[in-house]
Amino acid sequence: MDSTNPRFPELSIKNLSQAIYIVNRHAKTAPDPKFLYLLKHEALKKLLREGKARKVGLHFSNHPKNSKQQSDVLVECGDYTFHIPPEKKDFADLPHLGSLDGLVRNPKAALSLTQSKLILKQYTGIKEPQEPTQGKKAYQKPVFKRLGESY
Repeated sequence: MDSTNPRFPELSIKNLSQAIYIVNRHAKTAPDPKFLYLLKHEALKKLLREGKARKVGLHFSNHPKNSKQQSDVLVECGDYTFHIPPEKKDFADLPHLGSLDGLVRNPKAALSLTQSKLILKQYTGIKEPQEPTQGKKAYQKPVFKRLGESY
């Protein structure tokens, strides 16, 4: 792949971490964020396996699911930090850093969501699921039954 071609940007740690940041930021407000979170998670797992990112510790989650407390793993990649769900061994291996403080912020990134998704799809090899083309549903008249009749 030609790294000078804008269609295939260079897969440096800086570009990858910026792409993950953009995808993560958009996933938080997307109507269907599953694919975006999958891209983020798989890219971070691959970076961790390759030693290009590292797990720093555990943070209490700001948005715990069905419990009062839940922890997330803080991952450092380049100049950026991200949270991912913990694995069982993370609780034994990583220090707990307490609550997340709002003082640490990720730097701004100047990539579009399209470029970011392209970078992460190229890096992880994940393909975006194709949405089935939905035609306009035909109007179906309501059926009214007399009182006491079953549907």
